Amino acid sequence: MRIHLHAFWLSLAAATTFASPTISADLSITCRCVEGGVNSELAAWVKKSVIPGFTKMKGDGVKVTLTEFAGSDEQLTQQLALDFSTGAGPDVAGFDGFLIPSFVEGGLLKPLDELAGDAVTKWDGWSHITEGSKALMSYQGKAYGLSLGTDVRVIFVRADLLKEAGIDPASWQPKSWADLLDTARKLKAKKPDSFPLQINAGVPMGEATTMQGYWMALLGTGEEVTDDKGRYIVSSQGILDTLNLYKTVYVDEKLGDQRAQLLGDGRNRTFANFRDGKTALLLESDWFYRSVTASDSEFAVENRDEVMTWAKMPAKEPGKGIRGQDFVTISGGTGFVLNPNSDEKELAWELLAFMNSKEQLAEFQKYEPRIRIRDDVEIAEAPFLAETSQALLPLTTARPNDAKYNAVSAEVQRMTEAVVSGELSPEQAMSRYREAVIRIVGEENTVSLL
Repeated sequence: MRIHLHAFWLSLAAATTFASPTISADLSITCRCVEGGVNSELAAWVKKSVIPGFTKMKGDGVKVTLTEFAGSDEQLTQQLALDFSTGAGPDVAGFDGFLIPSFVEGGLLKPLDELAGDAVTKWDGWSHITEGSKALMSYQGKAYGLSLGTDVRVIFVRADLLKEAGIDPASWQPKSWADLLDTARKLKAKKPDSFPLQINAGVPMGEATTMQGYWMALLGTGEEVTDDKGRYIVSSQGILDTLNLYKTVYVDEKLGDQRAQLLGDGRNRTFANFRDGKTALLLESDWFYRSVTASDSEFAVENRDEVMTWAKMPAKEPGKGIRGQDFVTISGGTGFVLNPNSDEKELAWELLAFMNSKEQLAEFQKYEPRIRIRDDVEIAEAPFLAETSQALLPLTTARPNDAKYNAVSAEVQRMTEAVVSGELSPEQAMSRYREAVIRIVGEENTVSLL
């Protein structure tokens, strides 16, 4: 009897020691994505590829859910700031890289390796990510997330509308702001009730105003938001030239939809204007092609590849752009971060790493081809992305990696809104901007060029 009992306890101990443990955990992902709506392709990829693939790899005990957030980028940012500050929120969150410094300084994010340890530093994916791409989701040399890729900004063109105005879209490439405005005037003359030119402005559009609108004009004056010493430029001829461009488009000549810049749903209105043929020239990131105008989008452009093309944004005058360039653009990066309050930090990292594996990003290319963060993931059968990245990545720049940038950007948006609404002159708006930025960063961190 003793022998049998001894054998029983040995077999039980062996089973306990060597049996594979069953993982039981719930993970959540949130991103600004809605299948059939905004960033539809991202939502579809997460739901149909990432989640099934990860749960198959980890076993039935792991459950992953996606929360599809339909609000604006700014609303998601506010929600994540509230969640992260109160110990709530998703395990993995969609995030724009430019927000990382302010979240870090606010104690709302932690480096990936601090959250998940050696699994992060030993991840084989790092060898396929350049330092520049890694920097899109980093701050002070520490990685806080992984970007899904990068982008460039162009003038999207309704070729059919240019043809109607007697302009050859195949050869159309403005070489100055004067050329751009001249085309907008011809389009307006052809269709007086149209708004031919869209340059994002105002507070409701948030960072889309700063990056897609203000930056794209300011770079054409040879300036950036900061100087080469990292000081914020608070008064300059470049700022005035940029604000006067906004004034010409929205106040003086009504070449753009002034009302859309001031409304809460203004950005969607500008998308609808382009879709419906009311706007022919629209400054946006290549996301506009990848997602907004795609066939399954609310703002899909019918026969897109026949009626839609692109052009480079010119400097104010040839050779007057940043670094003496004739044309300008700017790049950013969005991706995902880990919630430092997650109860499953290491598993959340595994999910993030899985999302950014070669296999999963290659699968994402089937949903939404774009310039991916990994150098071993190709852009297949996407002539538009291949053409724009080849032409514009050598010309691009990026936003300051600074914790105060987000607050300064908000003042840029207020400055453009004051001009577009007619509330202030460019000089008055710049003066108010100067005072606001000095309050934010300190006068010693600013410079006036006038």
